[in-house]
Amino acid sequence: MTIHKLMVKDIRNLESLTIQPSPFINILYGLNGSGKTSVLEAIYLLGLARSFRSNRVKPVIRRDQPKCTVFGQVRHSGSAMLNIGVSRALQDENFQIRVSGENLRSTSELAQHLPLQLINPDTFQLLEGSPKERRQFLDWGVFHVKQRDFIPLWKRLQKTLKQRNSLLRHGRMSSSINRSVLGQIRAELLVWDAELVKASESVHQLRQEYFEQLAPVFHEVLGQLTNLEGIKLSYYRGWDRVRSFAEVLAEGVERDIQSGFSHSGPQRADIRVKMDGINAIDILSRGQLKLVVCALKLAQGLLFYQKTGKQCVFLVDDLPSELDAPHRKALCSILQNMKSQVFITCVEQSALSDCWLPEVNVKVFHVKQGRLEANEQIYPGREIRQAESLEIEHE
Repeated sequence: MTIHKLMVKDIRNLESLTIQPSPFINILYGLNGSGKTSVLEAIYLLGLARSFRSNRVKPVIRRDQPKCTVFGQVRHSGSAMLNIGVSRALQDENFQIRVSGENLRSTSELAQHLPLQLINPDTFQLLEGSPKERRQFLDWGVFHVKQRDFIPLWKRLQKTLKQRNSLLRHGRMSSSINRSVLGQIRAELLVWDAELVKASESVHQLRQEYFEQLAPVFHEVLGQLTNLEGIKLSYYRGWDRVRSFAEVLAEGVERDIQSGFSHSGPQRADIRVKMDGINAIDILSRGQLKLVVCALKLAQGLLFYQKTGKQCVFLVDDLPSELDAPHRKALCSILQNMKSQVFITCVEQSALSDCWLPEVNVKVFHVKQGRLEANEQIYPGREIRQAESLEIEHE
């Protein structure tokens, strides 16, 4: 997938702009606060109907405006152009999504049309954050590779788990009041446990299959980025790897009732990253951690292409940060060899000036106060085209 045309209105400090990016490498450079990351945020909104910088919609919408809108023409390989529009309003925390004239009700439908991989300073949370971050990373891959199988199973799992936890909370409140009620709850738990086991084992199977495909691709990509050795990925399914999930639920029912929630299950699944048996987060430098995170993201995009024949779009915010010149060049080499569409931000254009082969289609956008200037790459060996200017209003 590639974005052929992007139109943004009232997102943060961007009043109104239209961009026709390169189908491959796009670099946005300029001073801090100039609006570079806001362009990436607009693309993210186009693909997922939400921001990666805020959980609330108010900070995303330009000051004193009622809503923000992003529109994109997205081309799928071998298919016609799709027109995608996403709008978020201050007075409505929900969203409006239209794809080729049709309204969509869910972000999962939208995500199928524009798969995105984000690499920014916050992606350290993939290693530093809770297991939830890594589950979401894992499920991105399972969703995009096994869409038809995964979504109904995942929804079934969430519904069943929600019902079981509701019963557990009821049981915790009833345990010291009414034994007959507690007995009835235990009987209902047996029914929901049987359903939960089926859904959990199905979701686990899809996750495990995907992880086993991802791990070797990750190691291959990491080897191209750095000579860091001893890194190992492992997948934890969320319960004892020796016992069946049915046994784990049965043995842990008393603890679950006392606490009011399910301690074990696929909602506890995790990807563990270790180096020589020690958690990578505890021994790697900041720069090394960034390389590991980049390798995970790149590997996921590469595996997506291998399994589906489709490309995802990479959004890379502040690429030069915490990476020295050799590692920046190695990462850019992988990106250009993948032939995916890439949007990269940086402060100084020179930080990426020697990272691209002459034959790669690179387009540079200079974001500065009041203007966004776009021109073909001006590195040696390239033909310079006349620049076009697009107005941006800044705060």
